[in-house]
Amino acid sequence: MTYTLRTRIAFCAALLLFVFALACNQGPVRAAAAGAPPEVRIPVGPIPGPKEAENLPLNPYNGDSVALVEGRRLFNWYNCSGCHGGHAGGGMGPSLRDPVWIYGDSDAHIFASIAEGRGKGMPAWGTRIPEEQIWKLVAYIKSLRTPQEPDAPHVPPEPEVKEASSK
Repeated sequence: MTYTLRTRIAFCAALLLFVFALACNQGPVRAAAAGAPPEVRIPVGPIPGPKEAENLPLNPYNGDSVALVEGRRLFNWYNCSGCHGGHAGGGMGPSLRDPVWIYGDSDAHIFASIAEGRGKGMPAWGTRIPEEQIWKLVAYIKSLRTPQEPDAPHVPPEPEVKEASSK
């Protein structure tokens, strides 16, 4: 081998080692997919250990009556009622009217369930529904079983039961 060939090989090897050394000092690159919802870290289920103050995002539409009506409209528009029932009383999907929530009942937990989806059938809607609309859906869901619920289901009055008179 000639001197210039050895020099070139040594130079390429040194350059290759230098590039690998630079790459090792970098952390993983996290790039959000196009159209992905903003990353919100929300714990699912109980967290072991002492109770810590949760710093969860708040719903900007909490208590907004216009947003509740819009959330009801979106609930039907996105066919949430197809799985959860017309007034969210349950169907193929669980009832959203009862007080028991598997993945948490805070606004942030409900937002995460809609955006990220859940196992056993709940699809992730975060890439299809804008964040603003998800918060309006959350506001509507949180209004269920309250006096603020728009278009509450009609509950028929209990029939009067007359006692049979004895003759």
